[in-house]
Amino acid sequence: MTISEMLGQSGLLTLLGLGVVFAFIIILIFCMKLLQVLVHALKLDKGDSKATVKKAPAAAPAATAVSAAAPAADAKAIVAAIAAAIREKESV
Repeated sequence: MTISEMLGQSGLLTLLGLGVVFAFIIILIFCMKLLQVLVHALKLDKGDSKATVKKAPAAAPAATAVSAAAPAADAKAIVAAIAAAIREKESV
């Protein structure tokens, strides 16, 4: 078998492999679209309907002030934990 024959055979095998993968992806997309239509037809998509989405009640101003301070304290605790871990890693 010459080099040109081997290159031709490898090119054909490459194109065949790419075609199989492409066909599988097309079939997969078709099946996903079909499943989407079935779920929508059977009304199993409860999360998407606007009727089931409820508005959250308005929070009190005092609770907002407390929850606004909480992320800053959490961030400081996270930074402190990271710094301690780095110090621990450097000392070992």
